[in-house]
Amino acid sequence: MKRVMKYMLMLLAVATVGLSVQAWGNGSAQGEATVAAQSVAQAADADIDVGDSLMNFAESTGFVGLVQDWRCIVMLLIACVLLYLAIVKQYEPLLLLPIAFGMVLTNLPGAGMFHSELFEGGHVHWTGFDSLAGLIDYLYLGVKLGIYPCLIFVGVGAMTDFGPLIANPKSLLLGAAAQVGIFATYLGATALGFLPNEAASTAIIGGADGPTAIYLTSKLAPHLLGPIAVAAYSYMALVPVIQPPIMKALTTQKERQISMKQLRNVSKTEKIVFPIVLTMIIALLLPSAAPLIGCLMLGNLMKECGVVERLSKTVQNELMNIVTVFLGISVGATATAEAFLNWQTIGILVLGILAFCLGSAGGVVLAKIINLFSKEKINPLIGSAGVSAVPMAARVSQKVGQAANPSNFLLMHAMGPNVAGVIGSAVAAGILLSFLG
Repeated sequence: MKRVMKYMLMLLAVATVGLSVQAWGNGSAQGEATVAAQSVAQAADADIDVGDSLMNFAESTGFVGLVQDWRCIVMLLIACVLLYLAIVKQYEPLLLLPIAFGMVLTNLPGAGMFHSELFEGGHVHWTGFDSLAGLIDYLYLGVKLGIYPCLIFVGVGAMTDFGPLIANPKSLLLGAAAQVGIFATYLGATALGFLPNEAASTAIIGGADGPTAIYLTSKLAPHLLGPIAVAAYSYMALVPVIQPPIMKALTTQKERQISMKQLRNVSKTEKIVFPIVLTMIIALLLPSAAPLIGCLMLGNLMKECGVVERLSKTVQNELMNIVTVFLGISVGATATAEAFLNWQTIGILVLGILAFCLGSAGGVVLAKIINLFSKEKINPLIGSAGVSAVPMAARVSQKVGQAANPSNFLLMHAMGPNVAGVIGSAVAAGILLSFLG
């Protein structure tokens, strides 16, 4: 009996162990199956995540933006044309190249380098500026706040010789007459339906002075800054093409052959006193023109006084070059598809060249009128240099005059109205700003 009980207990123990082993085996197999199933599910999820990631990446590229908005493609093509004109044809390359590249950057979908909404309504919207602003938004503040054009004028003043203007004060009148194109175009643009601020910004193209056009437009019509800057610098580059037909149409062969006697020598004292006195007079008469005129004359005083040669060279070279890069990129970035591709841009281009042509003609006509009352005749060709495309307009006067009379040297005579035009366009901008600003 005892043996039977002993065998029974041993069988029970063996059975218990067997069941335990089987249970463990089944549990392991089930566990492995569960792990395998989880692995398959994770692999499937991973495949789904990779697909979503690839789709998100594709949607985030600029190529999708180009397909969705064809206008960006058009703007990039326009920018490439401007780059070609700047690099190959060398049309005002120092500013046209950075302007064109700024157009490229702002019209690349998804780049987020410039946000026009931060400057809507002519004001800087500082709320959210830090979180939303891109690189060019910060650079554009120099345009919006009127810093870059004034710094450019310091450099221009340091490179300008007002000696021909001081030696022949009548040339100041020719420079003033060339501004008639600005005011005539303003009236015409207003009659065509442009708002007064937009008409003024368009008309200032006639002064053939890029920094002045940018300065005034940034104050009155910043949404037109891109088209106006492109038009202004394009027409400045085309001075040798645009002006000669106008000059020849308004003058006779005899008038183009008029020789002018050599200008008197201007003393150093006169050159030092001139920028100081002129700044005071213009700033008192027209305070709104003080920033541009003051910076222009500061640069000229640095050049003429002879005691700050290092500063003079700096503003002529390093400062001028740095500001030119920032100004060009910032202005080009405003030429977005929304702001550029519209009928108003075509109107700006047409009215801009009209203003430029009228300005060129105004100086020539006034020179002819002066000759009616003056014993000492003026070659009317120098009147066209009253637009402030320095020194290109003066060189055109020299070239056309020398074609009519090979012994004629009009360059220094034309420089008088030319530098007077720089002053005149700044004064014209100040007048428009004082009435409309």
